[in-house]
Amino acid sequence: MDVSAGLGLKPEHAEAACRARAAGLWFEVHAENHLVDGGPRLAWLEAVRAHHPVALHGVSLSLVGHEPPDGAHLARLAALVRRLQPVIVSEHLAWSRLGAHYAPDLLPFLRTHEALRHTAANIDRVQNALGRRIAIENPSHYLHLQGHDWDEPDFLQELVRRTGCGLLVDVNNVFVSAHNVGTDALDMLDRMPADAVMEIHLAGHHEDPALGDGLLIDGHDAPVAEAVWRLYERLIERIGPRPTLIERDSNVPAFDVLMAERNRAHALLARCAEVPA
Repeated sequence: MDVSAGLGLKPEHAEAACRARAAGLWFEVHAENHLVDGGPRLAWLEAVRAHHPVALHGVSLSLVGHEPPDGAHLARLAALVRRLQPVIVSEHLAWSRLGAHYAPDLLPFLRTHEALRHTAANIDRVQNALGRRIAIENPSHYLHLQGHDWDEPDFLQELVRRTGCGLLVDVNNVFVSAHNVGTDALDMLDRMPADAVMEIHLAGHHEDPALGDGLLIDGHDAPVAEAVWRLYERLIERIGPRPTLIERDSNVPAFDVLMAERNRAHALLARCAEVPA
């Protein structure tokens, strides 16, 4: 693989990232932090890109919203994609915008036939604007919602079939959701269409301060849990190696600590690649 295991890139690690040399290393950033024409954010990102592949991960296209993605935002994203030529562009399966109101969160939704139609239409709009396939990330779930027409794996498979998009499988999200709402993590992963998986995310989580282990929070603030590593191994043993990212968005440790987790993922991918499917 040209890209193996990578890291979510933080500004404080930009210099270390430029110096790092490891087989298959790549970095991912939140697209929204770089939708500018110039300045230091683009400068350090382009410096990293001179040495390593870079991917863009979006958090605000509101693909499940009833309205099309904001045109100005989409134009800026398309310009950034043209400038950086990222190896992967991804976005969350969630909504965050209603009219002029924007919520800085990834809000849940009912997997209805109507939601499938307008989500597919929004994915088509984004892919047409960018001129490329994007990967859609499965969300974390924190409460039961009544009224779904589709279960989650089937909904994702149908989005792939209708739009040609790919999937970003967040294994921590699968684990957290299974714990919180009683779904089957193994069944979810086993039903992910192998050909559609473009990327995998691994991250840490924590217990809710009030509810304890009754509710897990996808906080990206801790090392990857051993149970999540086991699910990850099962997934790549079935589908083969895929670009894998270690996400850490708070309680961010030193660069070499993150690289140790990244190297663990890389070793698992390398071992998986040596075993015939």
